[in-house]
Amino acid sequence: MPPLSPSAPGVDRRLFLSSLLGVAAAAGLSGCAGASAADTRSKGAASAPLAAKVPSGTKLKIASYQGSQELQLKLAGLSELPFTVSSWVNIGAGPDVINAFRAKSLDVGNNAGIPPIQAHYQGFDAKIVAINITRKPNYLFATKPGSDIQDVQGFRGKKLAFSQGQAQGVVLLRALKKAGIKYDDVDLVPLTSNQFLTALQAGQVDIAPLANQQAPAYLKQYGPKGAHSITTDVVDLLNLLWAPTSVLADSAKAAAVAAYIPRWAKGQVWVYEHPDAWNQEFYVKTQNLTLAQAQSITELANKPLFPPSWDEAVKWEQETADLLAEGGFVKSVKVGSLFDRRFEGIAAKAVPAEYRS
Repeated sequence: MPPLSPSAPGVDRRLFLSSLLGVAAAAGLSGCAGASAADTRSKGAASAPLAAKVPSGTKLKIASYQGSQELQLKLAGLSELPFTVSSWVNIGAGPDVINAFRAKSLDVGNNAGIPPIQAHYQGFDAKIVAINITRKPNYLFATKPGSDIQDVQGFRGKKLAFSQGQAQGVVLLRALKKAGIKYDDVDLVPLTSNQFLTALQAGQVDIAPLANQQAPAYLKQYGPKGAHSITTDVVDLLNLLWAPTSVLADSAKAAAVAAYIPRWAKGQVWVYEHPDAWNQEFYVKTQNLTLAQAQSITELANKPLFPPSWDEAVKWEQETADLLAEGGFVKSVKVGSLFDRRFEGIAAKAVPAEYRS
């Protein structure tokens, strides 16, 4: 079945795109009235100073997409934690993380900058607790087989895979804005990122933004059939950790999050400094890529940068929120409320000076 398209006569596309998240938003908002008092108490508790020590028996459920986070800590010798990881959750996409937060099956997520904005739009309260700045593009645009599109200007009038709640969505919107292309000049096809490859292969979309690690396998299979990549200098600046406010309002869990952040930062530094080991242990052994494919991914890897100050991150996040609001995808928001600055600087202090932006 082809993906839904908002281009049918009489359909307002921006309203259509926003309505895709209506069920989740309604589910979250339906409980807001009854939970308002509890939410107020949580926000107050979340402003309390962080405990210096993690209480015995504290547990966290942490995102580890495709096992990567757990493996990072193991390989870097950072597996010994002052709390218990009750589960490493194989989850990565922003919408899935938000749903897991709601279901209380996840305490800490690892995403780009757009999911916290989307969660706020849906009425779910969560905070950013750690920042890694990315300076080089993590995504490229891939075409369907047989496409003759050569640059972003060629996107006009084409079907573009679009996920408004994920990093891929904001990369696309930023690329369109930079090229001077209005949203009405393209057909934004609402999908989640895990549907992009299937949509490309079937020719249901002309273009989809793919993560650098996804592209090699797709291009190897469909390059002979005319699929190719289009690179830009558009970056998705933020790689972040975030958690529900209810988790951060628990002093024991907040202390555990604070203890986890340095390990998260050091694990990324280890991966950057040991590309050969990471290629073999993760990409070859767990992702079934060839060594050459793995090397092509790590060659594009960003040097991790953990800023002592979050001012640049807040500015970029505000620009992203404004961009989404301009398109009618979310309501305007002042993003300062999405950052829990009690955790500012923790990651930066854990790494050598060359890894601080």
